[in-house]
Amino acid sequence: MMSDSDQIKSDYEHSRDTYYDLINKGQESLDLMMQFARESEHPRAFEVLSGMIKNVSDVTDRLMDLQKKTKDINKDEKQVSGTTNQNLFVGSTTDLQRMLQEQDKMVDVTPNDSSE
Repeated sequence: MMSDSDQIKSDYEHSRDTYYDLINKGQESLDLMMQFARESEHPRAFEVLSGMIKNVSDVTDRLMDLQKKTKDINKDEKQVSGTTNQNLFVGSTTDLQRMLQEQDKMVDVTPNDSSE
């Protein structure tokens, strides 16, 4: 069974390959459509060409978004692995009691129950 990290890497690579394939096919289609639009000089052909350009641009943006999301995921994994398990309180017992009382005050705040 694959670990989460391996699955993320596999999904990233698959998505990246798919985006590259879509971009390459889109560019080939753009070349053909440009040639057709020039030859036909039909307004609809230029409209379709414009839509194709936007689609290729959108896929390129999604590829960059994929990069950013993957970096964010990897960054989060590194932060989780650096969790501090043991802390040491340096202070007097009075300081510790005050700190705990302050935490209790923050936890004891309950919202008003409007169902009464």
